[in-house]
Amino acid sequence: MSDQFITVKEALSTLSTADGLRWIAEKFPDTVKLSTALGKEAQVLTHIIATKKIPISIFTVDTGRLFQETYDLHSFTQKKYGININVYFPDAEDVQTMVNERGLNCFYDSTEERKNCCNIRKILPFKKGLEGASVWITGLRAEHSAYRKDLPIVEWDENYQVIKYNPLLHWTADELEQFIVQNNVPVNTLHKKGFPSIGCAPCTKAVQPGEDERSGRWWWETSNKECGLHQRQPEPKLVKVS
Repeated sequence: MSDQFITVKEALSTLSTADGLRWIAEKFPDTVKLSTALGKEAQVLTHIIATKKIPISIFTVDTGRLFQETYDLHSFTQKKYGININVYFPDAEDVQTMVNERGLNCFYDSTEERKNCCNIRKILPFKKGLEGASVWITGLRAEHSAYRKDLPIVEWDENYQVIKYNPLLHWTADELEQFIVQNNVPVNTLHKKGFPSIGCAPCTKAVQPGEDERSGRWWWETSNKECGLHQRQPEPKLVKVS
């Protein structure tokens, strides 16, 4: 292994979540980042990173349309763990132009308009947050949706030119909840009000028991419940490790 090129996918295949995070942080020092929207999964990863003092930086995007409960959780999480969750914002001029030309609620008009809003408010500032990263840690789980059920734990993201690591991919909802309760992980209070997946306030609503976790996201659309951050990619490239 020390003299060979191996994929990160192979290296992480037998490691636990915590061990995998530590392994990848050691192999790619100062260039591993966790992106969080402060959902349950990312909160679990934040807990592991903070309590085990794993050198992985954490960032989030403030789209300008988030729930107050999300802002409250961001503040509480930083204080609880003594960490800094870096915040990136959309370009003010881009938002101003979009709103003045298309309206405050243009995202309801069509899928194209919604994706344009997601691009301006979320994807472009996300790219700023990911700058300098070799590895992108996500909180994706296979149970989230049909789109995510076949994702690999590790993939090469061609769009952002980073290794993408999904350490919780095969965790079940029960395993996630058990970890949260046992470790007193702070979560968004909206989860108790029927919001399993939380994004921007005007684009998220509560779901009924048994419905897809992401059915409340962009609820006026019938398919493709994604903002564009997570797209299927080719197999990961070979990475030299020592």
